[in-house]
Amino acid sequence: MFERTEDATHASLRAGFRWSLPDRFNIGAACADVHAATALAMIEIVDGDVREHTFGQVTERSGRVANALVGLGIARGDRVGVLLPQGLDVAVAHLAVYKLGAVAVPLTQLFGPEAVRHRLADSGAKAVLTDATTLDMVAEVAAELGDVTVIVTGSRAAAPHHALDDLLASASARVDVAPTGPDDPAVLIYTSGTTGAPKGALHGHRVLFGHLPGFELMFDLFPQGEDRMWTPADWAWIGGLLDALLPTWFHGRPIVAAPGRRFDPEWAVDLMVDHRVTTTFLPPTALKLMRQADIDGGGLRLRSVMSGGEPLGGEMLAWGREHLGVTVNEIYGQTEANLLVGNSADIWDVRAGSMGRPFPGHDLAILRSDGTIADPEQDGEIVVRAPDPVMMLGYWGQPEATERKYVDVAREGGSDRWLRTGDLGRVDGDGYFWFTSRDDDVIISAGYRIGPAEIEECIL
Repeated sequence: MFERTEDATHASLRAGFRWSLPDRFNIGAACADVHAATALAMIEIVDGDVREHTFGQVTERSGRVANALVGLGIARGDRVGVLLPQGLDVAVAHLAVYKLGAVAVPLTQLFGPEAVRHRLADSGAKAVLTDATTLDMVAEVAAELGDVTVIVTGSRAAAPHHALDDLLASASARVDVAPTGPDDPAVLIYTSGTTGAPKGALHGHRVLFGHLPGFELMFDLFPQGEDRMWTPADWAWIGGLLDALLPTWFHGRPIVAAPGRRFDPEWAVDLMVDHRVTTTFLPPTALKLMRQADIDGGGLRLRSVMSGGEPLGGEMLAWGREHLGVTVNEIYGQTEANLLVGNSADIWDVRAGSMGRPFPGHDLAILRSDGTIADPEQDGEIVVRAPDPVMMLGYWGQPEATERKYVDVAREGGSDRWLRTGDLGRVDGDGYFWFTSRDDDVIISAGYRIGPAEIEECIL
């Protein structure tokens, strides 16, 4: 999308940018089927065993999974939970659901039964894919809900559950990809529940397009050379899914996958060195643990690192330059509208403590308490101009909550509609945004927002 030129600036990239969404677009096909079948798609590490998968294999397996889902009665528009660790199965499951025109509901293995129950029940999921690690919990929740089909990867399954391998044995790899458009639903990602029960943010197939400008720039004009991506972030979160996996595959480049584990700095460095990782998304907690461990990054081949979720500060940026050999590009976004603001050290200066500048295609402002747009250096709420392809279609089944998420701001000759982020901040005279605080209660852990209501419910 962007080309490296000597005179490229933030202003020139924004001025020359225009969204051009195709009439027909399906994430499942765009992230596998269109690439050369022999090209490497994934390096998967399972219990020390390294497995390589090509885009041809990903295309074939996702087609088989899609047909297996059809055989279980899954149709266009149906919601399908995906509760699997980082690896081939979770990625293929997402592509298969998208190809059917169904809606993926990402779930993390960090969830307990209450969190899984809420999301499956609220979304009306017809099926959920899981593995042996979480099968007992998922099976109990599915039995309570009564109408959720459980599909198990990597092991045998006793009735009434289904073993995915058994289903794939008779499933064709050839699938008719649903003729979806940009606004057709693709993925339902639940918020952190900062203001009550978590809400499902429904995104269309356009959401991948919406992420591309920020993705390419935060990784300093991705893709280049032999780029390989890795992140310890769970692909169940919007950050892991749409800041790493799907845009990497859209560009036809390989991603390194390793199942979730407690983050170990030495292990992370060894992984990146052994598998020649060039670009990585490291949450602030991961970077701080690497600094505390005094890691030696001499063997790394990194050319770009992104981080987001909480400010790093000047000391962490300086440490990254010295020990990782790069300037870490911080970014900002949320589940409802992600990857809006950030940095691209190759093109504009990174200011310590700042979230960065708006990426091309996204317009942001500061909203004063009186409902007007603030001037530079004035505090207020960060808002995003609608429409925007990275913006959610709406909260699942909650039109009133969706409407409250937006505000109309009068201007000469009419008004503009803005999405409210709930984050307070300011913008300086050079267009850099600075985070101040949330306007509600929130807990941040490892870069992820956690609603206190969920914590209180667990304690009770």
